[in-house]
Amino acid sequence: MIENFAPDLPEAEARVLFVTQGPLSGTTFKDAPTKAAWRSKPSWFVVSANDRVVSPQMERDFAARMNAKTTVLESGHLALLSHPADVAAVIDEAVASLHVPA
Repeated sequence: MIENFAPDLPEAEARVLFVTQGPLSGTTFKDAPTKAAWRSKPSWFVVSANDRVVSPQMERDFAARMNAKTTVLESGHLALLSHPADVAAVIDEAVASLHVPA
């Protein structure tokens, strides 16, 4: 868990994740969407270049298939936690590009 799932995090934070992370729900992969939003809407994707849980090449392939604006971070699987400012910048860029009224 610590070496593969959370290698970029401080050890204490990784250990907390290790003892609190539960299994995925049994229904996680049972529901199938009827229409993929990425087929008709702009998409953004953060590739974690050092991911040991999901292949970074697979992440790149998913992003390419979605025609997503792609950002590559030198991060393990938990880029949301290890690179929060970079991930927030991608979200901010997405929101700004959509001209969503406040």
